[in-house]
Amino acid sequence: MTTKIPKTGVSLYSYAGEFGVSMTLEDCFAEMNDLGTQGLEILANAHIQNYPNPTEEWLEEWRRLLKVYDIIPVEYGHWVDSRMIPGRELTTQESYERLIKDIKLAGKLGFTVLRTKLGVIDFDLNPVPNWREFIEMALPLAEEHGVVMCPEIHQPTELNSKMVSDYVEFIEKTGTKHFGLNIDFGIFQTAERMVVPGFDNPPSTPEEIIPFLPYTYACHAKFIHMTEDFIEPTHPYEAIIKVLKENNWGGYMLSEYEGKNKDLAGYATDQVRKHHVMMNNFLSK
Repeated sequence: MTTKIPKTGVSLYSYAGEFGVSMTLEDCFAEMNDLGTQGLEILANAHIQNYPNPTEEWLEEWRRLLKVYDIIPVEYGHWVDSRMIPGRELTTQESYERLIKDIKLAGKLGFTVLRTKLGVIDFDLNPVPNWREFIEMALPLAEEHGVVMCPEIHQPTELNSKMVSDYVEFIEKTGTKHFGLNIDFGIFQTAERMVVPGFDNPPSTPEEIIPFLPYTYACHAKFIHMTEDFIEPTHPYEAIIKVLKENNWGGYMLSEYEGKNKDLAGYATDQVRKHHVMMNNFLSK
């Protein structure tokens, strides 16, 4: 069996405070290239000009930037916004039609993973009841375009929860390779955890991810702040990366900075650079 190790990348959400202010899309790509990483995540409605209908000129520029800066499109972040119409949730057909647009556009841009944010019904992030129906409707199109739809498993959700079990049951029942999971490392966060009224779920342990790795196509490498000696004190990164390596997981860990001072010029980029030093240190062990 071929030995795999996790790969690294960046979610452009990390640069949210500077994108469109002091950084262009090309600046973000140049920063990634200088950092020595290739894996890219975008947020479709933030980073695609005239989303969901980019011009041919924009698409041509996108292809040029990928080639010039040696960037690999990995994850396309988008939403099935079930409450976009006031007073009611989207029907199954309406949700499916939104998925169609994003699947086609993601495929055109070269992405292989969609971070498909489903509408939620409670603070525990349980998805809308009809998620199975519109996801199953979209599976043939996802296969045609070579993409996999992955809802994000995010704090305060725990890995060992009914929601995650329901996703795995759906995957196993349908036998699909075009629906999976995006695991956000915030579920392992041990300090400075987000406060959700009425919920105090303990963090999942890195070992708990092992049974879900066959269904995990990308991870958000969430971090809050990096120290000057390249340590992220709020997440057990050494243990997380050790588990991923020992279990031959070869997907992308996409740096996602969610700390302070995002709007200070250069601050987030410096934090992402320190984060990559740390990840590469642990990957090399």
